[in-house]
Amino acid sequence: MTTNQVLTGVGLILVLAVGSQILASRLRIPALIVLLPVGFAAGALIGDVDPEQLLGPAFSPVVSLAVAVILYDAGLGLDLARLKGHTRRVVVRLIWIGVLITGLLGTLLAAPLLGMSQQAAVMIGAILVVSGPTVVGPLLSFVRPKDRLQHILIWEGSLIDPVGGVVGALVFHGVVASSSHHLGSGTVQFLASVGIGAAGGAVGAALLWVLLRVLRLGEVLGTTAQLAAVIGVAALCDVLRDDTGLIAAVVMGLAVANLPGMDVPARRPFFEALVSLILGLLFISISATVTPHSLRHVWLPALGLAAILVLVVRPLVAVVSTLGTDLTRGERAFIGWMAPRGIVAAATASTFSAGLVAKGIVGASKILPATFVVIVATVTLYGLTASPVARRLGVVRLSRSRPLLVGGDPWVVDLGAALQGAGLEVLMWAGEEEQRERIRRAGIEIAPGELLGAATGGAAELEGITAVYFLTAEDDFNALAAVILRGAVEGTVHRLNAPADSHGVVAPFIGGEILFGADLTWPTFSSRYEDGAAVLAQPAGDAVPPGSDLLFLVRRDGRLDPVTGGSTPLPRLGDTVVLLAPGRGLPDERLCLTSGGDKA
Repeated sequence: MTTNQVLTGVGLILVLAVGSQILASRLRIPALIVLLPVGFAAGALIGDVDPEQLLGPAFSPVVSLAVAVILYDAGLGLDLARLKGHTRRVVVRLIWIGVLITGLLGTLLAAPLLGMSQQAAVMIGAILVVSGPTVVGPLLSFVRPKDRLQHILIWEGSLIDPVGGVVGALVFHGVVASSSHHLGSGTVQFLASVGIGAAGGAVGAALLWVLLRVLRLGEVLGTTAQLAAVIGVAALCDVLRDDTGLIAAVVMGLAVANLPGMDVPARRPFFEALVSLILGLLFISISATVTPHSLRHVWLPALGLAAILVLVVRPLVAVVSTLGTDLTRGERAFIGWMAPRGIVAAATASTFSAGLVAKGIVGASKILPATFVVIVATVTLYGLTASPVARRLGVVRLSRSRPLLVGGDPWVVDLGAALQGAGLEVLMWAGEEEQRERIRRAGIEIAPGELLGAATGGAAELEGITAVYFLTAEDDFNALAAVILRGAVEGTVHRLNAPADSHGVVAPFIGGEILFGADLTWPTFSSRYEDGAAVLAQPAGDAVPPGSDLLFLVRRDGRLDPVTGGSTPLPRLGDTVVLLAPGRGLPDERLCLTSGGDKA
């Protein structure tokens, strides 16, 4: 290819990848639904969009290294200390039982349906065991199932990708060994792959410990150091033995996430943006390599395979994995209706199928197009049906908004009680035990985690949180925590404004979304509460007590609209208004208004 063709091809792939993700975000659908057909169409219609011609023999190694970065990122999210209790039991079963049942049945079905050899069938069976958080996460954000159901599926998706990558690499080496008639060395080959990958992961973890813990690199250098370490170690492992870099990347991510003292200073936002870009580029590139000719005799039997995986295999895995648990029938059914395939399936299919084709394995050329069809079918099906199925099964949260209030003063607790009384699921967090006890007496759920953990998402369970409001007396903490957390939750992050005479070192000089306007600061709330003011919730059509300040509107559909420094929402029929009303007597009377306040 000429230089102009290479520039055109690279530019188009990048534009299509990012453009498809933007379009998907606007349509509120998983990006895969757009990326896969766009990449396929581009590869079929535009000759320059052919990554195998653009990169030549470097295409497969580049895909392998890109997947290593994705698996490292997945490993970073696996804090095993948080996988406990009921969730651990179900997730662990879904992983090992799911891999065994899906891999076995996928292998048995693929050979007759796709007309491939048993060796190729074993490979595609191993490839199709994965799901992945990059697909499951966006679907669950849209569906909004109940908490424990969302936690189970997120953890399963986060763990199954690296497990599937390891299983795929081991099966690949086993198939290659058997095709060379060295069956007796199969176990040795497996152990060699695991050993090299684990050793590389240990070396990489030690390197990251030095970079992040000893040298304490800043945000920019910390991110580039992680990227260089993961790619460097994965490349070295792949040089020693094909595809062992995937194992090393997973081990490195798990080590960083779970070893004490390790710090990942820049996973948000730059590293996650980088992973998002890699995902888009991989899907466009891999889809472009699937030609219409390769699908001609594969698409129909592959659809049959996808149908059996969705209607038989996944429900069987869910039934076996949830036996003896306290999950409801609806929760078990929804788990059985959520197993889309994602980037690791596409990337491993691209990498491993090329190697098996080169070894002359019969039917290996069908692995990539068949996997492509299964990915498109499962993502489209679950993307279109997950929400109505969840509603039909009764596993959707009762309210759409789920705010987290950070603070434990009496007026903050009464605010939480008022929002909860208006039908919202409210979480609160406070640092002092006296404040936490006040929250418990009000009947409000306390978010887990330490103070900064709750603020940054590092130790708190923030899945499903739609908005965060920082209402503590520490203005600098409110300001810093709001900046750090912004973008880590589905909705907005707001903080109280600092008083005009504040002596803080951060709050008076930093931007961000100000809650309730400039005048309603923490000292103002505290002073007015001491004078007998109260937080109350009432229908929008009722008379508002003179001198009241509007704080929130709870819409008929459960959406929560706050009053901010820049806007005041207008109430409509059926809404609930949350007010700071002036005092009507002794402070104890506010208990009658909010049904959950504290006398303290």
